[in-house]
Parts: sequence; C-alpha cells; structure tokens
Amino acid sequence: MTAVIDKPSVREPSRWGAPPRPVWEEEPSRAGLAGKGLVLTLACLGILFPLWIVVVTSLSSRKTIDEAGGLVMVPKGITFIAYKELLSGGQVTRASIISVLITLVGTLFSMGVSVLCAYGLSRTGSLGHRWILMVLLATMFFSAGLIPTYLLVQSLGLMDSYLALILPSAISVFNILVLRGFFMGISQELIDSARIDGAGDFRILWQIVMPLSRAVLAVITLFYAVGYWSAWFNASLYLNDQDMMPLQNVMIQLVQKREAPVGLGQAIRTGQLSGLAVQMAVMVVALLPVAVLSPFVQRHFKKGMLTGAVKG
Repeated sequence: MTAVIDKPSVREPSRWGAPPRPVWEEEPSRAGLAGKGLVLTLACLGILFPLWIVVVTSLSSRKTIDEAGGLVMVPKGITFIAYKELLSGGQVTRASIISVLITLVGTLFSMGVSVLCAYGLSRTGSLGHRWILMVLLATMFFSAGLIPTYLLVQSLGLMDSYLALILPSAISVFNILVLRGFFMGISQELIDSARIDGAGDFRILWQIVMPLSRAVLAVITLFYAVGYWSAWFNASLYLNDQDMMPLQNVMIQLVQKREAPVGLGQAIRTGQLSGLAVQMAVMVVALLPVAVLSPFVQRHFKKGMLTGAVKG
C-alpha cells in the first residue's frame, strides 16, 4: 500500500515575499493584478496630488503664483520665504508652541484616564463594572448638547483657560471600548499567576497588561494626539484672548483672510510675500506632525484596532 501524504493547508510563499495563500484561494490572474495596481495607483494619486499642490504653492514666489493664477502645480524655483516669515516669530510661532503643549498634556491625561477606566471595566469581577459600562455606552448615543456644555465650562471657571481645551473632550468612549476589548484578550491565567505572587492591580497593569498592549496603546495615543492637534472648535468657543489661540485657529484666520499676524500682514501688503503661499505654508506646518508620526504607528493598526474592537 502506498502511504497517503496530507497536502499542506497553505501554499508556499511566493518569490515576491508575499504571505502564503490558502489552498482554496485561486492564484490571481495577470488582469486582476494589473487592475489592483491601477486602482491603488489612482487612489495614491488622488491623495498625493492635492498635497503636492499645497507644498509646491507654499514654496513658490509671488511671481510664480501670479503667473499660475493661484495654486501652482509645476514648480518654477523654490523659495522658503513663506516659512521664514511664518516661523520667524509672532503669533504663528506662539500658536504652534501652544498646540504642541496642549497635544502633549491632553494626550497624556486622556490616555491615563482611558487606560485606568478600560482596565477596570475589563475585570468582570470589579464593583459595578456593568453599570458603569452601560452609562458610558449611553453617552455614545445621547449628549447634553452644546449650550449645557458651555454653561458647565463657564460655571467651573474654565473660560479663557487651556483646561477648557482638554477636559470637555478628554475621554472617548469608543477608545475605552477598544482598550477594554484588548485587555480582555490577555490571558487570565497570566494575571492570576501575578496576583498569586503578590502583585496588586496597579503593578499588574503597569508591568504585565500595558507591555502586552503596546499595539493598541500606540493606536489610541495617535487618535488622541491627532484629535487634540486638529481641534479648533473648543478654542473658538471658550477662548477670547487671541494670544491664547492654538495653531488651528490661527490657520483658519489666515485661510479665511480675516486676520493675519502683524509681520506677515506687512509683508503681504508690501508685495514681498503672497498671501496664498502663507496659507499653504500654514497647512503644511499643521499637517507635518501627523504625517511624520503616522508611519511609525501604521504597523500597529491591524493588531491594535481590529483585535481590540472584536474581542470582548
């Protein structure tokens, strides 16, 4: 008798380094591969082309912008005068520092509260965890509204305070649920063994749970950081002092041409600088931190978001 050898459930990896395909999946045809490549290329061009226009316009001289009649698609010489004037001091530099500080402090505060809340809710034996979870879920569908929130911030004395930019939007229930789902996927036996060795809840969270949750923590940190960096509505609502405005609000003022910093306004009026180049330069400065940080967190999205959202 001849021995029957079971076939492997997956094929060998391709020579291009692609992951092995299951045996029940057909090999893609040349037309299919070409179609996918075309769609991805068009999608990338649709994303990168507007960014290219913004960057090129910000690096163009006033003469080049006037000849193009507005936005510049083909560069004709590069000049950094818009960035030099923008970052040489004044309101824009101050607004950038304010945005960085608000993003750092707000992200640390939001992550601290979210991690503690998610870990407590992930322990099914904790006191009142089910009722607390129901209350948090209710806030995802019902909110007090803008006017009660404004009156609450005003009654707490947070007007013209940077705390008004952090506290009202410090917690995202969705992010807490993602963290909770990921924490519930950690082996209970590992946590029980640490508890037998005498570790308390805070030590278990710090030395066991958080090191095993780097992926989801990186993703949620990026979500909070982007939210604080891009926020502008709370500042326009709760801040009356123009010197306290973060970068996004200054950018809106420049883009809408309502108001410009004194130095920039003088340069624009004298013809040394194009107002459109300044607007595009502010957009680049506002987008730069997110563009730099996103690639470092991108590899954690699949493991962090999908696992945390499905489990629990």
